Amino acid sequence: MYRLLLIVIGSVLSVGVALAGTEGSVPGPRTITVALDGSGDFSSLQEAVDSAGKGDTVLIKAGVYPQDLTIHSKERLKIVGAGVDKVILQGRGQMVGVLHVGKWPYGATDIEISGLTINEHGGHALGVFNGNRIVLRQLHVKGMVFSQQVQEVRIEDSVIGGSETTGLHFSDSHAVLVGNFIHDNDYGVNVTGKSSVRLEHNVITRSLFEAVVIGDQSAAVLVNNTLVKNGSGATFLGASRIEAMGNIVSFNKVGFLIALSSQTKLGYNLLFNGEADYMRVGSPNRPAPELKLNSDIFADPRFVDAERDDFHLPPDTTFLNVGGFRYLGALPPRSPVSIQ
Repeated sequence: MYRLLLIVIGSVLSVGVALAGTEGSVPGPRTITVALDGSGDFSSLQEAVDSAGKGDTVLIKAGVYPQDLTIHSKERLKIVGAGVDKVILQGRGQMVGVLHVGKWPYGATDIEISGLTINEHGGHALGVFNGNRIVLRQLHVKGMVFSQQVQEVRIEDSVIGGSETTGLHFSDSHAVLVGNFIHDNDYGVNVTGKSSVRLEHNVITRSLFEAVVIGDQSAAVLVNNTLVKNGSGATFLGASRIEAMGNIVSFNKVGFLIALSSQTKLGYNLLFNGEADYMRVGSPNRPAPELKLNSDIFADPRFVDAERDDFHLPPDTTFLNVGGFRYLGALPPRSPVSIQ
């Protein structure tokens, strides 16, 4: 009897340990694959994202996807395309925009999207709403990026252009833009409400009107950007608060257009514009040469090939180590080509 009791107790303990081990195990992050040909876990982007949990990655294989996508009520999710030239979100033409991150009243947190092209529909391509910590990296956006009431948006190494209104619009949002090429929009970047935006090492070109507009009660820092071949370089309106340093603002009609109501801290900018480098907002706007600073440089930046959008400084540029900046503008000097 005693021996039998020991066997029973040992069995119960073994079962308990096994159950405890099962309860303590946590499934790791998954990689969910989307492929139009059925070779992945899903052929629908929306179904793949809806099935994803915290920490998962949705990997999109090459293809042109005639689908819309909305990401909401998600946390720590990565959307990774096979490459900007391989994955194209075409949309279905049934909603304004093709990709939405967050929606009212739901948000999204810690979302990363990279490696794909997003087309526009209804004037918008990509909308970010009511989210937090959203990273958009290595994207090609053909249309507007619109952000409203979003915190810690980071957009980097992306090409954004072709909007009939604005390339990027931020309303009551906090955002950082680094290393982007923003081109051929009516306005390049428009910042409104009580936004806070930092622009660093971006090239903004061929805007019909301003490359950058900061208005209302927004705050902005513009450091080491190249604003070239736009209607105007940058316009500061309303009660905006601006710091603009180390930028190249050239080949625009107007360099800086500044309202008396705005608060600006400027310095070490390279200006070379058609009609005026500085103007005051008014009816009409008036030239304001009194705004020129001793630290400003008024000279041709001598881009490597502005006609072909190569806005690197030439190898022999003198615009190095100015005002604490290694070089002025968004792009470093081209390395000289050695001839063997």
